[in-house]
Amino acid sequence: MEIKGTAVIAIRDYIKLNHKELYDKWIESLPQESSGLYKNAIDSTKWYPLKEAGIIPTKKAVDLLFQSDYEKGSWEMGRFSAEMALTGIYKIFVKASSPGYIVQRASRVFATYYQPCKMEVRKNTDKNISLEISDMTESDSVIEYRICGWIEKALEISGAKNCTFRFPKSIAKGDEVTQFDITWE
Repeated sequence: MEIKGTAVIAIRDYIKLNHKELYDKWIESLPQESSGLYKNAIDSTKWYPLKEAGIIPTKKAVDLLFQSDYEKGSWEMGRFSAEMALTGIYKIFVKASSPGYIVQRASRVFATYYQPCKMEVRKNTDKNISLEISDMTESDSVIEYRICGWIEKALEISGAKNCTFRFPKSIAKGDEVTQFDITWE
């Protein structure tokens, strides 16, 4: 399983921009396979191993910055990633679109961040959407929470308020698919 360089850069930049004083401590906490990736230039177009470039660095960051609250920390890092990705002309597009349309489009873009995997819209109405992730050969709750944080921030940029998420199924917990049921006002 692999993660795109743009998502790896977002992990690094979250810490560099929001917790600069702890960046070196975070790098030192990483195992050699992970720290080596982050000590070198990260290519936004390249694919990296999910565990070494995404899961472990996210967990170490959450341990350091959020007292091991993996849901809260991963979610915040996902929100940051969306904020970074949806800037400039993209932010204008997101603000002009409906929340449901944004999440539907995001499901198509999902495979550009993780491979192999697929995200499909199972239900889409004015105020809720159900998404299903499949074909992931490896996952962890920090990745699922990060995806939710990204979706939540994209929804907020498009005008949604009071987003709520339910997780009836999770690959990280042994299910064949991950399902997100999202509602908003």
